[in-house]
Amino acid sequence: MPQLVKGGKWVFGWCVVGPAGEIKIPPGAYQEYGFVPGEDVIITRGSRRSGGFGLGRQEKLANSPLLSRFHGRATIGAAGQVVLPAETGLQPGEHLLAVHGSGLALGFVQRGPIYEEALKHSEIETFESI
Repeated sequence: MPQLVKGGKWVFGWCVVGPAGEIKIPPGAYQEYGFVPGEDVIITRGSRRSGGFGLGRQEKLANSPLLSRFHGRATIGAAGQVVLPAETGLQPGEHLLAVHGSGLALGFVQRGPIYEEALKHSEIETFESI
């Protein structure tokens, strides 16, 4: 998991939105956040600056202020993928940057300074749904 700049966010990789609106969760993030196949997860809205969304386990977010940004629910697939609700507005082929968030939710960034910095780093792995 590379850190883009000293003192900056750690990133897991690029995630490409598939034709059915699905994304593959990077294996390192899948493990770190404790996702389980068949588990229902909560989707929270990202910040205005970075866009995107957060993906978190229900038990972690139960008493979190992140619930005020509730956007929807999804289920983790057997291959570590999740189909996102159409309300996220993501398009097939769109690239999201998976970043280490608060520890409560995995962040998927759509734009902003972290995203722009990541574009300069060719060593960041890309994950596509199967």
